[in-house]
Amino acid sequence: MNRLADEDLALLLLIRSFERKLLALFERGELNGTTHTCLGQEYVPVSLRPLLRDSDWVFSNHRGHGHYLARFEDPEGLLAEILGRKGAVCDGVGGSQHLRRDRYLSTGVQGQSLPVATGVALHLKRREPGALACVYIGDGTWGEGAVYEALNMAQLWRLPLLVVVEHNGIAQSTPTELQMAGTIAGRAAAFGIEHTRVTSLDIYDIRRYLAPLVERARGGAPLVVEFATHRLGPHSKGDDTRPPDVVRPDWYAAYQAEHPEQPARLEAAARARVDVIAEEVAARPPAVWNPAAQSLAVGTPAVGTPAVGTPAGRTPA
Repeated sequence: MNRLADEDLALLLLIRSFERKLLALFERGELNGTTHTCLGQEYVPVSLRPLLRDSDWVFSNHRGHGHYLARFEDPEGLLAEILGRKGAVCDGVGGSQHLRRDRYLSTGVQGQSLPVATGVALHLKRREPGALACVYIGDGTWGEGAVYEALNMAQLWRLPLLVVVEHNGIAQSTPTELQMAGTIAGRAAAFGIEHTRVTSLDIYDIRRYLAPLVERARGGAPLVVEFATHRLGPHSKGDDTRPPDVVRPDWYAAYQAEHPEQPARLEAAARARVDVIAEEVAARPPAVWNPAAQSLAVGTPAVGTPAVGTPAGRTPA
């Protein structure tokens, strides 16, 4: 595997440390509700990060913390949202799964993001040529009828739509082979939509390969990118029903084997950062919902009104 720049590996390990902290908070009874971590899948949104622009829309799903952190690098705002504390991305009413910030939306409803992303892609084609809608779904989402309605329209109207499939081989507790007939490639082909499957764990190789395909999607050629990935953690908190021998080493194990010094240094820094953030956020007062601040409009926020938690130096998308 290519040696990563510190910036890329630090982001990957920030996501991993954040997810591990959430599981630890649940174990200690300091966090309620539910959460779905992306342990093992962190490299997917980090690979795509430089291929997406601030003008693009990103639609996430129930397993979306990594998508959010790759987009904004805002662990403080996200943890505050999950804990219901001041400074939360959505004033604490969205929780782990339902986030809105600038041109980023997530939902815990299976299949909901794709038809919404298709509608936004139509808007972008008409009003903002060159921008695209990127939507993350899992292999289990292909059981939803709305997926096929959306793909049909996307191809008919030649929309700038990028569908990223995180195919981790299991839909909650059901292996893919027991719940899906055929293949994702075959389903995309039924609509004449281009499909590509990514098996590499090398972020730089992934970026080089996908860059021209994503640019073609911007011009109105819908694209389905299927990542053959692996969910290292449970479906949600402690409900992993897989036998231990099924949970195999992930991208990080492979990277550590080839580049041992860099991960050790950056992982320690990431864990320390998340520990400090968790302590500080937990000490904040409860979030107070402000309905006016959460009004949704297609487009960018007014100049001078950044969203909650916008990192210094980054203009809201």
